This record gives sequence, C-alpha cells and structure tokens, in this order.
Amino acid sequence: MSTTKDPWVARDLARVAVFAALIAALGLMGPIPVPGLVPITAQTLGVMLAGTVLGWKRGAAAVGIVLILVAIGLPVLAGGGGGFGSFFGATGGYLIGWLFGAAVAGAIAHSGPLSWWRVGLGALIGGIPAIYAFGLPVQSLVAGQPLGVSALQSVVFLPGDAVKVVVATFLTIVLARAYPPALPATVRAKRSVPAPGAA
Repeated sequence: MSTTKDPWVARDLARVAVFAALIAALGLMGPIPVPGLVPITAQTLGVMLAGTVLGWKRGAAAVGIVLILVAIGLPVLAGGGGGFGSFFGATGGYLIGWLFGAAVAGAIAHSGPLSWWRVGLGALIGGIPAIYAFGLPVQSLVAGQPLGVSALQSVVFLPGDAVKVVVATFLTIVLARAYPPALPATVRAKRSVPAPGAA
C-alpha cells in the first residue's frame, strides 16, 4: 500500500457513499440463477469494484459502511438479510472478508497506473482468496465440519466468482476512461489507462 500522501476531499466521501449504496443495492437483486451452476450473488462484485475503483482506503471504507448498516439491522444483504447476528452465522466470516477483500483489490489495482492486468489481479486476489480466507474458517466452525469439507463445498461458487472478476475488471477500466472523476484524484494523477493488453 502506497505511503504517498493521499488526502480525502468531499468528493471522496461521496464516492464512498455511492459504492456503499451500490453494494447494498446489489444485495436487493437476490441470487442470479445460472444453468448447471450454483446461483451467483452480486454483492461481491460490488466489493471488488469498490476496491478497484476507489483504492484500498476508500474501498474498505465503503464496505465498512455496509457492514455498519448490516450490524444495525438494515436488510442490505442478499435476500434481505441483516442484523448483528449475521456476523455470527455461517457467512459471517465472508462479511469480514469483504472488508479485507476490498482493501487488497484496491492496493493491487492502484499499485501503479491503472491497467487491465493490475485491475484484474486486484479483483481476483481481493475478490476470491482474500474473502475466502476469512469466510471458510468461520463457515467450517459454525457448520461443525473440517475446513477441507467447507472448501470443497465452496468450489461450486468459483465459476461465478471468476465471472465477477472479469466484469469488475471491465467496468473499472471502462469507467476510468469514460468518467475519470469517478476515481480518486491520486489515481487520475497517474498516466492514462493503457490500451487492453498493455502494462
């Protein structure tokens, strides 16, 4: 994570609020059925985007707001879930993982000038292993089963996660080109987004 001075301005607070609202709104969609696969929930896409668009600090802040809303009981999780008890259920670890996932995605995506490979790598690492690292142990503990069993059960979600990585990468790069003010000034200060396939 960069040690470069990174002051927040009013627009940054607005960006954080917008992405917190986006993550919450994606929860309202409910699971998306995929023929032959486990249904995909869209909220982790919002977590990936928060990191890849806003960077690690602002992305984590956006997720933090969502977690606060969950804790106070607002139904902002997929399927209308919410409440402090959500953090103690089988999916509680994944919620905490969102916070770290957004931070990891942002740290990697913004480690240099925005590029397809940096954003894709950030979305991949932050959106899958960073979240599962917190989610699987809690799932295993709550379910009373070995960690390996929980990991095997989660394999069916990986195709959906891969789709979200691709979508997050595409949307981040398109947004950076079409509407640069959506990104923090520290990112816009770097050189332009390169063409697809370039470093």
